[in-house]
Amino acid sequence: MNEFLTSIGYMHWVLPMLLLVPTLGAAAIWLHGAPGGPPGDDDVASGTAGAPRLIALVTLAAEFVVSLGLWWAYDPAVAGWQAAFNVPWIPSWGIRFSLGIDGISLMMILLTTSIMVLAVLGGWTSIRRRTHAYYALLLILTAGMLGVFMSLDLFLFYVMWEVMLVPMYFIVGVWGGDRRLYASIKFFLYTMVGSLLMLVAIVYLGLAARSRLTGIPDFSYDAILATARVSHTAAFWLFGAFFLAFAVKVPMFPFHTWLPDAHVEAPTPGSVVLASIMLKLGTFGFIRLAVPLFPAVATNATVRAIVLTLAVIGIVYGALVSLVQPDFKKLVAYSSVSHLGFVMLGIFALTVQSVQGALMVMINHGISTGALFFLIGMIYERRHTRLIEDYGGIARVVPMFAAALTVVTFSSIGVPGTNGFIGEFLVLIGAFRTYPVYALIAATAVIFSAAYLLWAIQRILFNALDKKANFHIPDLNRRELALLIPLLAGIVWLGVYPEPVLRRMEPSAERFVQSVQTRAIAQNQAPAGGIE
Repeated sequence: MNEFLTSIGYMHWVLPMLLLVPTLGAAAIWLHGAPGGPPGDDDVASGTAGAPRLIALVTLAAEFVVSLGLWWAYDPAVAGWQAAFNVPWIPSWGIRFSLGIDGISLMMILLTTSIMVLAVLGGWTSIRRRTHAYYALLLILTAGMLGVFMSLDLFLFYVMWEVMLVPMYFIVGVWGGDRRLYASIKFFLYTMVGSLLMLVAIVYLGLAARSRLTGIPDFSYDAILATARVSHTAAFWLFGAFFLAFAVKVPMFPFHTWLPDAHVEAPTPGSVVLASIMLKLGTFGFIRLAVPLFPAVATNATVRAIVLTLAVIGIVYGALVSLVQPDFKKLVAYSSVSHLGFVMLGIFALTVQSVQGALMVMINHGISTGALFFLIGMIYERRHTRLIEDYGGIARVVPMFAAALTVVTFSSIGVPGTNGFIGEFLVLIGAFRTYPVYALIAATAVIFSAAYLLWAIQRILFNALDKKANFHIPDLNRRELALLIPLLAGIVWLGVYPEPVLRRMEPSAERFVQSVQTRAIAQNQAPAGGIE
């Protein structure tokens, strides 16, 4: 496979192609033209949904196939960026269209391209109006998320960060539930405030790294790492700006309040994309920007104590709030606050094991929670309720659905042999080496997660079948099985044999930890400086 990929120059064009393909797909949907009927028309019933969803499915399937070559072409032994693409964009401001990947972004790209294919299948029958606009926005959202994972220019990173915000705002606000406008505006405002502060910080860094000869700013990630000099005080403020932008997106406690509303009101594919990919953009931002750019601040004892305390509060709080949720979808939404707290614990514990564990939790949460939201959407289409008390004993009626939900639940709990175990285990082992008290407190959430999820599926699947509305629920159909099989396969594969994924990420995790520790020492010893 490597020889074939090399013969076609795969690593020279793959990254811009991954941005181009969904953009062209969105353009094709718009050129196809929106239906002429009223906005409330049922596009699925009228047949006008066929073309846009088929274009989206083919486009994202092609995107996945193109990205899959990275699994073989990427060489974890090679230090530095791979598949680099770098051309001038706005030369007068020193802005370049610069892309590249390491082992961390590699796995995030593959997670994104695989989940997006499934997201189209997940909304095949539930997205019934304004389908042209919906699928075009879904494709633009794909390009924006991928752009964040591969950007090596901070201004380009910000542009891609904002590109993905707009489609998700409309996906929640137009195709969501009864309180969709409230949820979408809340999501937009929370994210936008942090984003604007991040833009200010990016401009400051670009000016700090400007050429001494020409005075042109430089927003290159590598150039800023190498040449940008800011005062110790400025570094704290700049880290704070990045922290707020990424903490909202994660979301960390107490910046999480937009998440349950957005999840509950979003259509099923929107909830899946939000949980599986968009939340990881926040944790990825910490790994790529906030911690490496300001290592002295990120390793400051007080700063780490604050971040780790918030992470552990989020872990326990998310689990306890999930325990009392009557709405199954909101239960899973709050569980994301708990799971992503493990990622933040792993990043700021700053050991190779904990960082690798954080990366595995990011991947595994994307698979398991995405599968849970798909399953919730499937049963909601049949019963039009998400309240746990409205079910009971449906394992007798829908055995395939029950089996899938049980496996995915075990995965989300972190039962050994499923993908959820390895990530949280590595985080706790790695964090225990540097912060044993935080690790011990976080470990209690494993018990809580078992409690809220097992109690939920007991009430949904295994209690008495005593409600007539549940007697004749149809089981999973072929499309739904085709959607779930890859996720179930991923759960088992990463639970039994995670070594191929860990091997590709380990060198990048080691470089991350070593770079942060080395540069933190250098910055602490350097004299105070700033923009001249």
